[in-house]
Amino acid sequence: MAAPSVVNRAAVVDRSFLELVSRLEGEPFSPRDDPEAPVREGSLLTARTAVALFQAMVESRHLDFAARVLKAQGAGYYTIGSSGHETNAVLGELLRLDDWCFLHYRSGALVIRRAGKLPGQTPIFDTCLSYCASSDDPISGGRHKVWGSLPLRIPPQTSTIASQLPKAVGCAVSLERRRRLGLTPAGEPEDSISVVSFGDASLNHAVATTAFNAALWTHHQRLPCPVLFVCEDNGIGISVPTPAGWIESQYGKRDGLHYVASKPCDLASAYDAALEAIETCRYERRPVFLHLRCVRLLAHAGSDVETEYHSLDEIEREEARDPLLRAAELLVQSGTLPAGAVRSLYEDARTRVAGAACEAASRPRLETAEEVMAPLAPSRPERTLAIARALPDAARRAQAWGGEERLPERGKPRHLAAAINAALSDLLVQHENAIVFGEDVGKKGGVYHVTADLQKIHGKARVFDTLLDETSILGLAIGAAHVGLLPIPEIQYLAYYHNAEDQIRGEAGSLSFFSKGQFQNGLVVRIQGLGYQKGFGGHFHNDDAVAVLRDVPGLVLGVPSRPDAAVEMLRACVAAASLGRVCAFLEPIALYMQKDLHVAGDGGWLAPYPAPGRAVSLGEGAVVREHERPDLVVLTYGNGVFMALRAARRLEAEGVRARVVDLRWLLPIDRALCLAQAREVGRVLVLDECRRTAGPSEEILAAFVEESVPALCARVTARDTYVPLGPAANLVLPSEDDVLKAARGLARDVGLAPAQALGTASS
Repeated sequence: MAAPSVVNRAAVVDRSFLELVSRLEGEPFSPRDDPEAPVREGSLLTARTAVALFQAMVESRHLDFAARVLKAQGAGYYTIGSSGHETNAVLGELLRLDDWCFLHYRSGALVIRRAGKLPGQTPIFDTCLSYCASSDDPISGGRHKVWGSLPLRIPPQTSTIASQLPKAVGCAVSLERRRRLGLTPAGEPEDSISVVSFGDASLNHAVATTAFNAALWTHHQRLPCPVLFVCEDNGIGISVPTPAGWIESQYGKRDGLHYVASKPCDLASAYDAALEAIETCRYERRPVFLHLRCVRLLAHAGSDVETEYHSLDEIEREEARDPLLRAAELLVQSGTLPAGAVRSLYEDARTRVAGAACEAASRPRLETAEEVMAPLAPSRPERTLAIARALPDAARRAQAWGGEERLPERGKPRHLAAAINAALSDLLVQHENAIVFGEDVGKKGGVYHVTADLQKIHGKARVFDTLLDETSILGLAIGAAHVGLLPIPEIQYLAYYHNAEDQIRGEAGSLSFFSKGQFQNGLVVRIQGLGYQKGFGGHFHNDDAVAVLRDVPGLVLGVPSRPDAAVEMLRACVAAASLGRVCAFLEPIALYMQKDLHVAGDGGWLAPYPAPGRAVSLGEGAVVREHERPDLVVLTYGNGVFMALRAARRLEAEGVRARVVDLRWLLPIDRALCLAQAREVGRVLVLDECRRTAGPSEEILAAFVEESVPALCARVTARDTYVPLGPAANLVLPSEDDVLKAARGLARDVGLAPAQALGTASS
């Protein structure tokens, strides 16, 4: 029995449009005299504007058709289209080019019309290049099909499921904060807004709830938050229908949220609704919800077999609601264009898109891994170090500290928390666009007082509290970076970062990659974490899951141990962020207030404050305990440095000479230093307070194997478990005794020359 034939719904939709035009050609036509008159009584949409919108709509439709042809030819790789959503072209018309747009994947007509307002743009060809994953694609360079453009202020987005909403809210809030700080670029309007579009199904995602909550939390305090939420409601999420009336019931009468809705698939209604929404958002500086009712045509994507969950009658009923059909009727019946002119516009778009698609298919693609990764995280080491070592304005710095005599380098040695606090204060002086924020960082000065007095010194506009929501905190950071601020957000505990991980991995970390480095959202997220807290812990506070950060491509991850090193590392992180890098600074809570190293009162963990001008390079480790002829070398970081130095002193009393290396950075790890130490010493102990599986020790030992380093190795790690409360934590975290045991084992093995074996052990 033959398999049933698959109907080409794109061809059906195309034919339906042409059949409508043929019918309209047979009807009387009364041309209008004034192209600036409304196309419909009571509407503000003029005939001239309606034609421009229709042009963008048909071009978007033919791009969807072309995507499927390219896919069938093996030349294209993306078929999620905008068909049925074309009324979003009204946003491309009504928004200004200085407004920020965070768009979802059905934004073809919007992007085309927005591009039409800026001379020199080629959105049809650019989109075809993107379909073909060509390296000539001006936004992603062939790395993904995205809607994005630097001159159009559209940061690239891929297959987003509401993850773009928090940063759109962050952008809106930061536009106002930037204005208050006097940092709005010269010549740029101060009433720009932030716009974010999404589907009705995406509203059910937790990250969407977070964004609305943050916007309304801000508005409730009578603070400006000019964000326009655009819900393009087609009534379905892949195959799951949105219950009728669900969007209106949840957002139509929400306190603090101005709600505007359009009629389904109606161009004039969409225009009027969008105009009201944009003007309310712009002039009242408040959150607005624009409900654009539309329809999804041609299934979710080319690979989606819609007949598996919709009957033919249901599919045809949706196709009958095609906004292009309604728009064509509006143009002809209002006397704006004769049906023949509508046909000409449609067929002209087909010809131009087909030509662009054919040319795009012949363009080059990425050919090497190096090409793919080039924009992932440009390091700019010399510029970064120059900025990190730059001197802040001496007079402003002295004023911030209350006089020259109170400068921190003139005071007593400090512990880690005080050193980071002083570094943040200096960085706020050096970088006028830097802002520090997070839960409790303001008046309280942070849970561990790391940000104490910063708000008092630098003001509430630059150091401020946020709501208790890590996703909103990081979304605010991304949005702030987009508009030129230098955000330094704080996440109270590493375990709470997991709640918001995608804001760094999926959004901030991917931006440079998917925009060929054209867009940047440099930030430094300070995270308080790691283990060894006494009297307060459990897995939410003693979290050793460093792997969650090391999983982010291109991320800079610094883990300080000593106070002086922390200052020089933080300066490097902020410098890198000022050049667009996304950085994480993981601060070991257990060492914040540590003063002594070996015995009470020795002050061995205090350090003088490094004066401005001193900084370390990203990825640069250091030997912190030297021996000319060591028996072994310990490679470690964070709390491990403290533990290794204590163990090394005890080993020395036993006649075992240990060198200690502070890696400082876990992304990138100082591979050259690790290899050099292993080759020179021959016996290596890797002390890794992260879990045994997926910890940085795996990368280090793998490097030894890959480089055929003749070294005898062991590692001490945490166990693969959550960290329990109380003394039981000591059973699963590395201990000083574990270090001593492993080190003694390496040192005793004098009968085995280092070149003979590469061994591993663990606690």
